[in-house]
Amino acid sequence: MEQLGTIAGFVLTLMVFSYLLGDNFLYRLAVYVFVGIAAGYIAIVTVEGVIAPLLLSNNAAEIVLLLISVVLAFTLVFRISAYVGWVGKLTLAFVIGVGTAVALAGALTGTLLPLTLETGRAPQGDLFNGAIALIGTATSLIYFQYLARRRPDGAVTNRRLNLVLRRIGEGFIVVTLGALYGGAILTSLTILSERITYLIAGG
Repeated sequence: MEQLGTIAGFVLTLMVFSYLLGDNFLYRLAVYVFVGIAAGYIAIVTVEGVIAPLLLSNNAAEIVLLLISVVLAFTLVFRISAYVGWVGKLTLAFVIGVGTAVALAGALTGTLLPLTLETGRAPQGDLFNGAIALIGTATSLIYFQYLARRRPDGAVTNRRLNLVLRRIGEGFIVVTLGALYGGAILTSLTILSERITYLIAGG
């Protein structure tokens, strides 16, 4: 059984690597398999870890939370109607607002503030690295913010400082994505070579 799983993993890996030759059926099939398995896994985890405990709970607060979640989820059905679609928009606005607030709070308390404090407490040798990390984080966040202004004549303008900070953040993002992509390629090649060696050696 373990050998069968190894062979299946090796075949799927080759199917993914076939994208190097261009978009093809094997690559799309591997992606569909991955997305299907991931969706099934998420559904199982959601049911077992969230929905089932709430259904079996005797806590009034958790029951109310479940009812609110069901009602909000049901209102999304109204999005298919042009007359009552605004009901679903309210739910989407609520979800986006909460998500934005959580993301902002997480960015401030989990990234910016800790980096600022660590940079201030860092020894002289690490101060430069800490400052670079802080600047990169701040400018990258600014890059994803829409800070333009509309003039009385209707034209949209952006302050020169905002443009400079956005360009700096864009540079950090490009370097980060390049490093992540290079790391992903190296990791994939390492896994592929390890699987090939394993199969050649006979498991």
